[in-house]
Amino acid sequence: MFSGVVVDEDGSPVVHAEVGAPDGPVLNSSTADGRFSFNKSSQGSVTVQVSALAHATVTVTIQPNVPARVVLHKLQERVVVTAYRSPLDTLDSPASVRVVGQQQLKEAATPALDGKLRQVPGVELFRRSSSLVANPTSQGISLRGLGSTAASRTLVVSDDVPLNDPYGGWIHWEEMPELAIRSVEVVRGGASDLYGSSAIGGVINVLPVKPEQNMFALTTGYGGESTTDNGVLASLKHGLWAGLLAGGILGTDGYTLVAPDLRGPIDQPNNVHSQNGLVDLERTIRNGDHIFLRGSGFNEARDNGTPLQKNGTRLWRYSTGVDWSQLTLRFYGSTEHYRQTFSSINTTRTSETLTRYAEDPADELGAAAHWRQAVGSHIVFLVGADTHDVRASDDEVLFSGAGGFQNTAGRQRQTGVYGEALATPGKWTMSASGRVDHFSNFDATQWTQTGSKVFPAFSETVFDPRLGIARRITTNIALNASAFRAYRAPTQNELYRTGQVGQQTTLPNANLRSERATGWETGFQANLPRWQSMLRVSYFWTQVNRPITALTLKTTPTATTLMRENLGQIESRGVSVDYEAHPFQWVSLTGGYQYADATVTRYDQQPQLVGNWIPQVARNMATTQVRLNHERIGTLSLQGRISGRQFDDDANNYLLHSYFRLDAYASRTLGRHAEFFASGENLFDRSIEVGKTPITTLGTPRLARFGVRLHFGD
Repeated sequence: MFSGVVVDEDGSPVVHAEVGAPDGPVLNSSTADGRFSFNKSSQGSVTVQVSALAHATVTVTIQPNVPARVVLHKLQERVVVTAYRSPLDTLDSPASVRVVGQQQLKEAATPALDGKLRQVPGVELFRRSSSLVANPTSQGISLRGLGSTAASRTLVVSDDVPLNDPYGGWIHWEEMPELAIRSVEVVRGGASDLYGSSAIGGVINVLPVKPEQNMFALTTGYGGESTTDNGVLASLKHGLWAGLLAGGILGTDGYTLVAPDLRGPIDQPNNVHSQNGLVDLERTIRNGDHIFLRGSGFNEARDNGTPLQKNGTRLWRYSTGVDWSQLTLRFYGSTEHYRQTFSSINTTRTSETLTRYAEDPADELGAAAHWRQAVGSHIVFLVGADTHDVRASDDEVLFSGAGGFQNTAGRQRQTGVYGEALATPGKWTMSASGRVDHFSNFDATQWTQTGSKVFPAFSETVFDPRLGIARRITTNIALNASAFRAYRAPTQNELYRTGQVGQQTTLPNANLRSERATGWETGFQANLPRWQSMLRVSYFWTQVNRPITALTLKTTPTATTLMRENLGQIESRGVSVDYEAHPFQWVSLTGGYQYADATVTRYDQQPQLVGNWIPQVARNMATTQVRLNHERIGTLSLQGRISGRQFDDDANNYLLHSYFRLDAYASRTLGRHAEFFASGENLFDRSIEVGKTPITTLGTPRLARFGVRLHFGD
C-alpha cells in the first residue's frame, strides 16, 4: 500500500491532485483532506508524478507503507470561490467566478483598478473610458451584458463592506491603495440572495492584503501625460498584534477626450489627481480568529474637459469587526463630500457659461453578521443579516435662468436577512439560498427660494432565492447550473439629483422603483492538470423588469436631455468562455470571450424601443493575456482586448464602432529587493470611441510608463 498527503506551501491540503506514474495512467487523486492511496504490485519504492491545477507538478519517490508528504508550490493565487460565502473549488461551484490574482493586477499596463479588471471579458464601465479621465457619475460597472447608468448593477465589496458610492452607486476606483489589494474575485450572475441590492450582474470582491508578516514595499512610476503612480505598504506583526499602513498617489494631466475635428477653444484635457491611505490594526484572539479596526481616506480632484467643469471627492471610511470561529461581525460607516460644477457650451465650442454648482454630502452606517455551521462532513448551513442606512443631500446654487438655490435631502435604509444550505455529497454540490430585503426612501424634501415640497416616501419588500447545482463527471470535469432572482433599489442620485456628463444632462425621477431580475445559467468546467489548464463555458440568460435607464427626451447637435425612467423590460443572453493555460513553465495564457445579445424586450409607453440594443453593451468582447517569464531575462506580458460595436443611447442613434487594443508590460528583477518595469497602453494608438453625448469622445491614446518596485521583508 502506498499513501500520503498533498499540501501546498502553507500546509493546506490540495484537493483533487492527481497522482500517477510519469507519462502513465492516473493512480488516484487526493480527497478533501489532501490524502491519497493506491496499491501496486511492486514491493519497492515507486516514482510518481503529482499535479494539480495552479500548482507546479512534482515528481517524488514513495516508499511502501510509509505515508508521504508531497508539497506543491502555487503557480498563481489559489482559486477559491466566495460567491456562496463558503469556500469552494471552482469545479464545485455553480457560480461563474473569475479570480484576478496579484500577479495579473501588477502586470496590467494601466495603473487604474478598473483597467486591470477589464482583462475579464464582460467587465466594462458605463462607458469605455478609463476612470483616470471619466466623470465619477459614469463609473458604474456592467457585467453579463446588463449595462449600467450612473449606478452599477454590480455590487463591489471588500471584507464584507460595500464600496459602491452611498449616494450615487458608482465606484471610486482610485480609493483603495494599489499595494493593499491582494486579489479580486469577479462573481458573474445575480447574487442578491446573499448580498442584497445591486448584485444583479454579480459581485466584485476586492480581497485586501492582511498584516500577516513583517514587510515593506514601495512602488513609483511615471509616464506619458505626466502620469504618476506611487504607493507604499508597511506591515508589522509582533505576537498577537499586527498592523498595516498603505497609501498611494495617482494622477495624470490627462488628454482631451473630444474628437479632434469637433474640438473648440474651450476643450482641454480630462484628468484626475488623487491620494489614498489605509490603516489596519488587528489582534489575534485564538487559533487564527481575530478582531480588527480599519480606517481609510480618499481625496481626488478632476477636470472634466472644460475650464468650468470640475468635480472633487473626499471620502473617509471606517470599519471594525471580528472573525471568531464561524461567526463574522462587521460594523462600518463612511462620510463623503462630493462637489461638481456644471456649464452649458455654445454650438461652436468657443465659450461656456456656468449653470450650477452642487455639493452632495453623504453619511452611511452599516452592520453585517453571518454565522456558518457544518453538519457532518457534507452539509453547511449559513444565516446572516445586514442593515445599511444613508443620509444625503444635494445642495445646489443655480446660475442660469432666474438663479437661486435648490437643496434636496433624503434618507434611504436597506435591511436584509438571509440563509443558505450547501450540501456536497460525493461528486455533487447543491445549494439553496434566499434573502428577504426591506428598503425604504423617506424624509425626502426639496427647498428653493420660492418654497419647499416633500417627495412621497415609499418602501418595498423583496424576496430573492437562488438554487445551484454542480456535478463532477470525472475528477477534472464538472457540469454546473444555477437560477436566481435579484434586485437593485434606486439610488438617491437617480431619484432626486440632475446629473451631467459633457453636454448630456440627465433629469431625476422621484417615482422610480426597484429593478427586478430573473436569470439562470449553465455550463461546464474542465481542468487539465498535466497541462496546467482550465476551460469554463457558460450560457447565461437574465431578464430585468423595470430597469432604470436614461430615456432620451430631446437631442440637438450639441446637447442631449434625458430622464431616468423604469423601462419595461430588458434581456441579456449569451455565452461566456474563460480559459487559463500553462503549457510550459515559462508561458501562461489567460483570457476569455463573451457574446451577449442584450436588448429591450418590452416598453409599453414607447414600443419603438423594443428590439433596441441596451446602451453601452457590445455583442462580442474578448480578452487575452500572454505572459512569458524567464528567471534570467525577466517577464513580458501582452494584453489584448477586442470589443464589437455598441450604442451610446437608448434610441440606438449614436453608434460606437468596434475596436482592438493591445497593451504590454515588461519587468526585470535586480537582486532580491528591486524590480524595474515598463508598460505601454494602446500600442497601435487606435482612436477608440468611448462616448457620444452627442459629441464624440475618444479613449486613451498610446502611453508609455516606467518605474521601480522595492520589496523588503518576509
